[in-house]
Amino acid sequence: MSDITLSSATRSNLLSLQSTSNLIGRTQGRLATGLKVNSAIDDALAFFKARNLNSRASDLASIKDVINGGISVLTAAVQGLESIESVLKQMKALAQSAISVPESATRAKLASQFNELRSQVDNLAEDSSFNGVNLLKSSTGAFRAGADQLTVKFNERTDQVAVNQLIISGLKSADFSTIVATSAVATGASAARWGQTGSAAVTAINSAIRAIDSAMVTVRQSAQAFGTNSALLSIRSDFTTNLINTLKAGASDLVNADLNEESANLLSLQTRQQLGTISLSIAQRSEQSILRLF
Repeated sequence: MSDITLSSATRSNLLSLQSTSNLIGRTQGRLATGLKVNSAIDDALAFFKARNLNSRASDLASIKDVINGGISVLTAAVQGLESIESVLKQMKALAQSAISVPESATRAKLASQFNELRSQVDNLAEDSSFNGVNLLKSSTGAFRAGADQLTVKFNERTDQVAVNQLIISGLKSADFSTIVATSAVATGASAARWGQTGSAAVTAINSAIRAIDSAMVTVRQSAQAFGTNSALLSIRSDFTTNLINTLKAGASDLVNADLNEESANLLSLQTRQQLGTISLSIAQRSEQSILRLF
């Protein structure tokens, strides 16, 4: 069977309709997915650039979670120190009131209350942890240099770890011992010492007050240091959030379709398709007119 021969006008119109149909399919795909680049076939350069940007944004999102976790650790430590300071203030008020009490038996009772408050300092320190990290005291309650240490990375690069991270050391053994200098005071604040007569009891109580004053200074300094680090981590967290948004926006600009433009294109292509169909019909009619000669 010989090939069917189409006229030049008919063939041209068919090719035009096929091209228009392909463009309509592509435009409908963009409208359905919202993407002008769905795979490397569409635009390899834009596709892989967008993938790299999204990958980095994903890595930074994980780092942001670590930063926010670090903020929570510092917040727990600061809250613990603030509570410890409140307890120390109560202890100081108790000691000051004991000085003015003449009865040794009453001072002995106040000493017992003083020791009970002192024990809460240890308890508060042990409870000031977040996700297993305690910057005030080890979870076992044993004093150790630096307590727990918090390390927070700021970016995903492994070749700049030393300069792109913040290392926050917990309270040193000496600092915590100063805060709980009431450990020694607890012995000094026994009923026997506070219950002494004369200047001996006053001397013991004043010694306790001086220890508490020193402890409060250390507590406030430590809280300030942790608060400063927390503020820094908050700045880094906000920066990381903005950087993630910038990376995602850049990736979107490379692959996302302009839906308004694609909608207008679809309408234009559908109109062109209708006109092409009419043109093909006219071309076929000119061929059919030959039949009238027979």
